Amino acid sequence: MPARRRTPPSPPEGDAAVSDEAALARYQSMRDFQQTAEPAGETVVDLGPPDQPLTFVVQKHRATRLHYDLRLEVDGVMPSWPIPRGPSADPADKRLAVMTEPHPLDYATFEGIIARGQYGAGEVIVWDRGTYSPDETGTLVFEDRAEANRQMREQIAAGKVSVTLRGHRMKGSWTLVKTKQAPDSWLAIKHKDDAATGVDLASAYDGSVLCGLTIADLQAGSRLPEREIEPLLAADLPGARRAPFLEGIVPIAATQTAKPFDRAGWIFEPKIDGVRALITLRDGAVRLTSRRGLDMTAQYPALAASLEKQPANTLILDGEIAALDEHGVPSFERLQQRINLTDPTEIRGFDRSLPVVCYVFDILYVDGVDVSRVPLLARKRLLQRTLLPTPWVRFVEHTETDGVRAYEGATAIGLEGLVAKRGDSRYESGTRSSAWMKVKSRLTNEFVVTGYTPGLNSRSSTFGALVIATREDDGRLVGVGHVGSGFTEAMLKSLKKRLDAMRIPTSPMVKPPPASERVTHVRPELVVEVEYTMMTADG
Repeated sequence: MPARRRTPPSPPEGDAAVSDEAALARYQSMRDFQQTAEPAGETVVDLGPPDQPLTFVVQKHRATRLHYDLRLEVDGVMPSWPIPRGPSADPADKRLAVMTEPHPLDYATFEGIIARGQYGAGEVIVWDRGTYSPDETGTLVFEDRAEANRQMREQIAAGKVSVTLRGHRMKGSWTLVKTKQAPDSWLAIKHKDDAATGVDLASAYDGSVLCGLTIADLQAGSRLPEREIEPLLAADLPGARRAPFLEGIVPIAATQTAKPFDRAGWIFEPKIDGVRALITLRDGAVRLTSRRGLDMTAQYPALAASLEKQPANTLILDGEIAALDEHGVPSFERLQQRINLTDPTEIRGFDRSLPVVCYVFDILYVDGVDVSRVPLLARKRLLQRTLLPTPWVRFVEHTETDGVRAYEGATAIGLEGLVAKRGDSRYESGTRSSAWMKVKSRLTNEFVVTGYTPGLNSRSSTFGALVIATREDDGRLVGVGHVGSGFTEAMLKSLKKRLDAMRIPTSPMVKPPPASERVTHVRPELVVEVEYTMMTADG
């Protein structure tokens, strides 16, 4: 969105009573714009609509000394805090931050070399960028720019700033605290939360989040690539639209293909062997919904509690819930132990003994904006900035173009396969899309359970096999056969109890499979995923 001239709000009284224009005048007086490529900042601007978040940037700057300039958008300018040692995600690290003159908003995308003899001469890259909300009150205001600006004015004047950052590298809650050592002396400290990883971020990450170049690359003569810089705000992305909270979304389904492939313009993600989940966050409440619209929130309370901490006021994500084996690989066999649980005490026990992880791979709505029509790669970049990784919530990484190698790598570590996605595709709710293709190392499919056969010997108290069917396009059920292996004792007991409550007198299928045993028929409400090497003629 182009910058717009505006009348700045009345400044607060006291030490912070300096107008935006005066702040930029100080910035301008320190630079000769005939000699430097830095933005002149000729006008105070406002980048976004009133219901969109404020932005931030961190620029890595090799001037007299290397430092990291943290800049937070407030009232159309960017108050700035150079951090000599850079940001650390360890709450024990209290990093010096020296407040300097506010910069214009268009400085947030500046990269290059400030000419020798100019103020701050040296190389500059955009080391991180994103959106943020003040969080001192305990309530995030990503969708109220005026309130966010008001809180930030008060916090800066009071000498204590607390913000939640949604960046590529800096995430979670951070504080800036003014010290008594010098008038412009502050400390930058990471608050204790799920983003407090203990990592020295300045040491862990080097290059630009815009172009990938490092300070050393610029010093060696590398030229910045010509590029169009993607907007930070969800509302400004191509295809995005401000909209009421989306209702009735049905997860997109991938079309199965036999072999992996290499293709330009496509991305490749590991296929997670779990249960599909649509995640909605609204007014602090999380809901987990299955692909068929069932509410699964009560089945995964620890996961739901973790998702409630995601830094957004409104959010819709798509992902997969999985249980991990001893090697950290998703195991559907393990997940099956808790899929059908309904007793809260049992569920809490499994949350301790068999916790689940949600792998998130798409974002459909955030900050009051429908982004389902935004091209996939832009959605994934937005998701990576927005999502706060926790022990229970993980971002699904991807590779581009080289699908065969990605498939070989995924299956080598025991993953189910991969999902190939066209990079410019939209999210087509409720469809089986050819823009998403799944390649599995094993044949699997979903079937509707329509009944079960009696169990013998050790299974006499449960069942022998499930009778399964496929649902045709017209809604009719056609039998495909029986499946009797792959069940643990706990699964047999849990399923038998559930199936007995669903018994009906006649088969719901228009064409039942051949049966040599008596079949107990059930309502066609339960769906199972079956792994097989081949489908025999008699099922």
